[in-house]
Amino acid sequence: MATKTPTFFGYPRPDGTFGARNHVGIIPSVTCAGDVAQAICRQVAGTVCYLHHQGCCQLPPDLERVTDTLISLGKSPNVGAVLIVTLGCEGTDHERMYEELAQTGKPVRKIAIQELGGTAPAIARGIEEARELVLAISGQQRVETSIENVIMSIKCGASDTTSGMASNCVIGRVADRLVDLGATVVFGETTEFIGGEDLLARRAVSPEVARRIYEIVDAMETRAKSVGCDMRRGQPTPGNIAGGLSSIEEKSLGAIVKSGTRPIQGVLDYPETAFGKKGLWIKDTPGREPEILTGMAATGAQFMCFSTGRGAPQGFPSMPVIKICGNPHTYRRMTGDMDVDAGRIIEGTASIDEVADETFVQILRVLSGELTKNEAIDYTSSIDIHCLGPVI
Repeated sequence: MATKTPTFFGYPRPDGTFGARNHVGIIPSVTCAGDVAQAICRQVAGTVCYLHHQGCCQLPPDLERVTDTLISLGKSPNVGAVLIVTLGCEGTDHERMYEELAQTGKPVRKIAIQELGGTAPAIARGIEEARELVLAISGQQRVETSIENVIMSIKCGASDTTSGMASNCVIGRVADRLVDLGATVVFGETTEFIGGEDLLARRAVSPEVARRIYEIVDAMETRAKSVGCDMRRGQPTPGNIAGGLSSIEEKSLGAIVKSGTRPIQGVLDYPETAFGKKGLWIKDTPGREPEILTGMAATGAQFMCFSTGRGAPQGFPSMPVIKICGNPHTYRRMTGDMDVDAGRIIEGTASIDEVADETFVQILRVLSGELTKNEAIDYTSSIDIHCLGPVI
């Protein structure tokens, strides 16, 4: 007897994707517009704001990278409508942002602080525009859809020895299951491939993909060396070392476990979405939370599974982050922040498969509307965009 494909209840979007949330995304095109965007967000329920520190006085490749990343955030299935807040003289291309987001079929509006006469009138206009967008999408209803329409992003942070032994293993099992069901899984943290990149390259579907894996690791190390530093002096972090991780190679081996065992289909650049890309993918990202969470939300991921041992509580404005804790002491101490107790594996009271099954069930609930711990306490503002060049 055939097993029924798992389903969830999501918001259908005009581009064929399905959202786990139905937010109005308020996107400042430049850091100078961030305070206005945040003021609008505070006044209008149903909105989320993407505060960042980029958008001007950067080299052209980074300005294009910021523009592309903000567009991808607006394309997220969890965003039902978009309000772009511009200053008017920034380096990002806010006209292209508007045009490309409008092509998705979502309601999109744009305000310019300088054109409207300054901060106060821009906030007033923005509140009105955001209110209308919230009302426009508030009647949208969830519909049942296949797990094949899921994009899961994964990460580990505030890691200790239990991460590689428990919580990362749980995420790896979940990743394999989702890939086998026809969904998409994206992992990153290029810095944490160091010492284990050959293991990932062996899983590449082609020599070209394997070469690309080596290229992104080499580029990450080269950027560190260009300022006279060995990246291994910043990884593992002091917290990782205190948690029992002795080297970047040991940390990398534990981190790679969370990608599961399936073939790696390709490597995504930082601003890219994963729409239409089935199976397991790498996204070239750093390991720090604000930048990787932003990059993973830009893939179009409806949610993230986040492994931790020492306890990392933060989330993201529009992407629910499910915290899977491998350390039983941390879970008991930070139960208000952790969603899944994988520390039972360490204690011998549950197996990896049992916790993975429980996590999969919780994923379906979160996709259908159940809040994660960081959403419930509104710890969701970790955002920044990973740029490669200097501020000028």
